[in-house]
Amino acid sequence: MVEGEIAAGGRKVAIVAARFNDFIVASLLKGATSAWLERGGAAEDLLVARVPGAFELPVAARKLAAAGRYDAVVALGCVIRGGTPHFEYVAGECARGLQQAALESGVPVIFGVLTVDTVEQAIERAAVGAGNKGGEAMEAALEMAALLARLGT
Repeated sequence: MVEGEIAAGGRKVAIVAARFNDFIVASLLKGATSAWLERGGAAEDLLVARVPGAFELPVAARKLAAAGRYDAVVALGCVIRGGTPHFEYVAGECARGLQQAALESGVPVIFGVLTVDTVEQAIERAAVGAGNKGGEAMEAALEMAALLARLGT
């Protein structure tokens, strides 16, 4: 069995974070950066790029993944369901675009975007500490980067 370890030492990772719903995304970003540092990552090996919203995450993630400088890219955002179909378009196209960026580049692009029905659900998933989805996204990025390195990609 081949698995990746969750260690940041010697890796370079980029985070792309949306500014929309920043009261949630800021907590996701804190969770991701904390996980990076806790896993041995160096501050200078972590890039944080901000974009307007979740819909813009894929284009920035694709650019970073294609640059060949990062072992993984973590996309962070928050889309909260409203009374119109806007939620489905933004969430669906964001997910599709991030997956496409990963497949085209061969670099793990991690979907750390909350897609929730309520603000309360978002707050719960972005809470500082265990269960913070930003921290979990960073751990998934590190694990996938290690796995792909072991697989020779």
